[in-house]
Order: sequence, then C-alpha cells, then structure tokens
Amino acid sequence: MTDMETEFRITRLNNAYVQCIDEDRLEEWPGFFLEDGKYVIFPRENYDAGLEGYWMYCANGAMMRDRVKALRGVNVYNIHYDRHLLSNVVVQGEEDGVFDVRSNYAIVQTDVEGRCHMFSTGQYRDKVVEENGGYKFKEKIVIVDSFNIDRPLAIPF
Repeated sequence: MTDMETEFRITRLNNAYVQCIDEDRLEEWPGFFLEDGKYVIFPRENYDAGLEGYWMYCANGAMMRDRVKALRGVNVYNIHYDRHLLSNVVVQGEEDGVFDVRSNYAIVQTDVEGRCHMFSTGQYRDKVVEENGGYKFKEKIVIVDSFNIDRPLAIPF
C-alpha cells in the first residue's frame, strides 16, 4: 500500500470516528480502538507541562464501554448536538507498524433551543495500527486548546 493510500484510509478512520460521536452512536465508539487502546483528553497547558492532569482517561475498551453505560444510564448533562469539524489529518510517520497521526478539530454544539456555540478546538494526536485489514486507534490523545470549557464534558471528543 502506498503512503497516499494509508493516509486516505487513516483519514477515513478519523472521519468515521467523529461521525459516530456526532450521530450519538456512542456504543460504537470503543470499537474504533484496540481493546487495550487508550483515550485521554488533556487541556493544552497540562499536556505541554508534562502534567498528568487530564479531563477524561480511559485505559482500555472496558473503561470506554463503562463510560458509555454511565452516559446512558447515570450521568445527567445538557442535551445537545455536536458537530465535529476535522481538518489537516496528516500521518507524521510510522514506526514498527504504528502510525503517528495529527489532526485538528473544532466542535460546535447546538442546544435543544437551537443556539450554537463553539464548544472546543484542539488537536488529536493519534497512534494508529492496522488490524484485520482495517485501522484502529492504539491511542487517541485529545489536546484541548483552552483550559476552560463552559459546558459539562460528558461525551468523548
């Protein structure tokens, strides 16, 4: 497979990932990761300083599935619709079958009254591997540009 084909397939993985979240198919969200895959949301200040202070941490698929169960049955949060804008998906390199991928995101939220606002912007720093003819995230680190978001952080980015 050529580098261009690999980048195209990894871009499709990222597009399918954000579409899954935007369409509230959260039960499918853990399936984008290896079973031992990791998902973390950091504010940029903490990430840049090397601090462990994160907003969401899932060390594996079981933790991700538990997160979805909590969202569906226990947690109370503002009802809203998300729309991810994804850009500049770039494969930075590959080592031992693990692709280092960067992309930018912006999330616009619309509340049930129709008001839209920018919820979050930042960068995805992904480790992607090929598995059974497809691609999955070994790691997705979300680095949020701002330390402050004005609504509850409930669902994954």
